[in-house]
Amino acid sequence: MNNNGIDMQDDEIDLLELLHHFVRKWWLFLIGGAVGGVVFFLVTFFLITPLYESSATIYILSKTTSITAALDMTTGEKLAEDFQIIATSNPVLDGAAEQIKKDNGKEITREQMKKIVTVSDDATRLLVITATSDNPETSALVANAVAQQTSEKMAEITKTDAPTTVERAEVAAKPVTPNVLKDTGIGVIVGVGVIGLILLVNFLMNDRIISEADIEKYLGIPALAVLPDKDPCETDKRRKSRA
Repeated sequence: MNNNGIDMQDDEIDLLELLHHFVRKWWLFLIGGAVGGVVFFLVTFFLITPLYESSATIYILSKTTSITAALDMTTGEKLAEDFQIIATSNPVLDGAAEQIKKDNGKEITREQMKKIVTVSDDATRLLVITATSDNPETSALVANAVAQQTSEKMAEITKTDAPTTVERAEVAAKPVTPNVLKDTGIGVIVGVGVIGLILLVNFLMNDRIISEADIEKYLGIPALAVLPDKDPCETDKRRKSRA
């Protein structure tokens, strides 16, 4: 029993009534979605720095590698693991920084490279060196320089020819992040979800008796009479006009 003496025996949520509650407030969902989409769009477009990605690919088995080793998948996997470590080692990154400064006059430190360079070997014998930064030209320069220095370092260590470059990194035309359209869509969903949550809480917390159905539901007694919902002033005006 609540503070007003009303016995709330039915604690279950009436889904149909809740649905009607949502439908009556459809315009709030529309506003919430629009506001959420606009906010996410503005944040994505103006506050998040676009990042550009470029990748260079090298084939880890050189032409002087033995046929037996080339046919051995396990050897290829082990070589790929070695390449990953070598590609991000200090000598390779330092060599890449020197190469970029010599060829392009641009200074990039080892620590900066460590933050933007990633190496993967998903294709077993192919090593993909990726650089991601806020400058598309920088990403391409770093990826190519690190790939070249990795090949030269691996040739020096294994005493074989340098691995073959399958694909050089190109300057990216579009950023990989953020995705304005996707983030705007997420904003619309979040806005609608927030409005739905607020309406749900409002629905659950509202125990006021509004209609005759609520009287029968919460008090367990039938409604004997219902007063019309009219403005008394308006009624008086009508009576005077008729007189």
